[in-house]
Amino acid sequence: MSHTRSKTAVSAILPFNVGFPSADIHRLQATLKDARIPTSDIVPGSGNEYGMPTNWATSLYNHWLHKFSLDDALNRMKRMGTHQLTHIEEMQVHFVHRPSQNPDAIPLLLVHGWPGSFYEFSEVVDSLAEGEKDKPAFHCVVPSLPGFCWSSAPQRRGWTMKDTARLFHKLMGRLGYDKYCVQAGDWGQFVARELGAKYSDSCRTVHLNFCPGALPEGVEPVDRESKVAAKAVDWRTNHIGYAVLMRTRPQTLGWMLMDNPIGIMAFVGEKYHEAASPSVSSSPAWFDHILATVSLYYFTRCIMTASLPYYENIRHDQFAEYCTRVENTIKCPLGYTSMFYDTSPNSRKAVARTGNLVWYKERDYAGHFACLEDPRGIVEDVREVVGSHWSK
Repeated sequence: MSHTRSKTAVSAILPFNVGFPSADIHRLQATLKDARIPTSDIVPGSGNEYGMPTNWATSLYNHWLHKFSLDDALNRMKRMGTHQLTHIEEMQVHFVHRPSQNPDAIPLLLVHGWPGSFYEFSEVVDSLAEGEKDKPAFHCVVPSLPGFCWSSAPQRRGWTMKDTARLFHKLMGRLGYDKYCVQAGDWGQFVARELGAKYSDSCRTVHLNFCPGALPEGVEPVDRESKVAAKAVDWRTNHIGYAVLMRTRPQTLGWMLMDNPIGIMAFVGEKYHEAASPSVSSSPAWFDHILATVSLYYFTRCIMTASLPYYENIRHDQFAEYCTRVENTIKCPLGYTSMFYDTSPNSRKAVARTGNLVWYKERDYAGHFACLEDPRGIVEDVREVVGSHWSK
């Protein structure tokens, strides 16, 4: 069965040109040149313990000022596929659509989190769509979460990732994809989880690179399980200040950062520094990825509404319990790649309690932003999981 789209299915979908007003770009450049940034550590030798290190932040700022090309970033976004808009439940949904030329390609929904965007999949969509001999090819659909970039923010209180899952399920249907699979991390994991739990007639396979869960009681952890548990505790103890602010005062955060590009750089950039593998976090290419995301947050003025997932959903310390509830367990085949440098990498035994785990792999050289850090590995993993477990 091929997964082509009918003409009627796309009648409510409009093309969208990605870009930013030239006046806004000139204003940003002037603001960056006029900025007064910190010139020393808060206390001598503060390192990483007090927040984003001064030397790293200064390097990122100088890269933005002198080396980063917004045109190149926009071209990377445009090369991902066709940017489109549609309205579902009176909300505007922005998404990138990269269909495969292979008539037997499998629809694949790719869902980002925070501080990410659709751009997070810029390094994988081509390879996924083009396919490989004896491996599946994919029709890639990459939406912006509600409140991110050009997707409108929820117009009511209490909009959760379950609501977003319903929205994206309708999006796939509107595109004519009655069966599909999902790849996700971070908050996107909760969207994928809902799709795999409540919409498993349509959502046939899920691959995650972030999956909260706890070991069964009484199980003695092996060495790696002890290490990843320690990383999770460290993250929740020493790195969670951003989330406390977002889940309690998101509107205040918007006032602080919406017209403050250096503030957005610091708030977003810190996560790309401490949640990625040390092997990539200071490279020029990584700086380009960070600043592409920062530019999206700044120009689309979404830094406030992008905080809503933290306010409207469960807290970090509740993630594992939520994912092991019967009603939230993934029913369709689930694959998980455990990235050691993730904020809370997990183990086979813990993830197996959250769904129908059929595939597991450890990649100990990448972190939270898996599709940017290790695009080749993620493409390989998605092909392997879906190729082995997809059912029409």
